[in-house]
Amino acid sequence: MSDDTIRTQIKQEIADHTILVYGKGTKSMPRCGFTRETIEFFNRFGYPFEVIDVLENMPKREALSQMTNWPTLPKVFINGTFYGDTDILGPMDQSGELGDVLTQAFGGKQPAPVIKLR
Repeated sequence: MSDDTIRTQIKQEIADHTILVYGKGTKSMPRCGFTRETIEFFNRFGYPFEVIDVLENMPKREALSQMTNWPTLPKVFINGTFYGDTDILGPMDQSGELGDVLTQAFGGKQPAPVIKLR
């Protein structure tokens, strides 16, 4: 797969998902602590999000690093904008800025209520 094809695929994935996390593993089976932390972080909000596993896909990981100028995983995109990872998103959440970003990204709709079973 050419670099242009990979970049086109990444751009389409970002366009297809309001919240997209590129990480190591999947939503149900994260394969690194940082990806797990990011999944738990977004689970708290109740908005739908997708996780794409790029652990084994070095060409895609390299293209993502070049496109974002961010060397590590996970990489989080919200409404087409790259936000880094929870090191960036955590303080945005605490300040209230992330809530505004998410509400705007989802057209003002409030998330589904989060039901905790513990």
